Amino acid sequence: MKSTLIIGGARSGKSTYAQEMARKSGKAVLFVATAEAGDEDMKKRIETHRESRPSSWVTLEATNHIGSQITGKIGNAQVVIIDCITLLVNNIFMRYNDNTDADLAEEEVMAEIEELTDCIDRSNAQFIIVTNELGLGVVPADRVSRLYRDILGRANQRLAQYADEVYLLVAGIPVAIKKAC
Repeated sequence: MKSTLIIGGARSGKSTYAQEMARKSGKAVLFVATAEAGDEDMKKRIETHRESRPSSWVTLEATNHIGSQITGKIGNAQVVIIDCITLLVNNIFMRYNDNTDADLAEEEVMAEIEELTDCIDRSNAQFIIVTNELGLGVVPADRVSRLYRDILGRANQRLAQYADEVYLLVAGIPVAIKKAC
């Protein structure tokens, strides 16, 4: 198994499940954190996530071009956790503010996803990718939120098609959506 996608809602247990998968492997881990600390709340969340990881894991904080950054930092890691695609897409999306050019934003996001899948293809490591499912709620009221949901949804579809396994996390319980053959 080369890649696993873990998808679910906010606070569904995605990150915990990804970290548990990596711990159980007993292998060297590279943890790729995509969050940007834009405010005090996010700084606290990032710190809480840092503290939850074993000190033996190598951390790469990368807000874009994660495929090339992973390639440069992977070293002897045999497992790579990417947490998370939701924030990676947000990092790209926020460059546009309210003047989001949907086609350009989606083009950049999909290029980022292709760079990641190319990285996975070239690597011998197992990848565990975390992302949020935003398509289960109501249709957002404003254009920018709808565009973000749509673009993340397309990125998630691409990653789910690519991944060997896909798990949906619901209230901390993993539900297999796609199992490796």
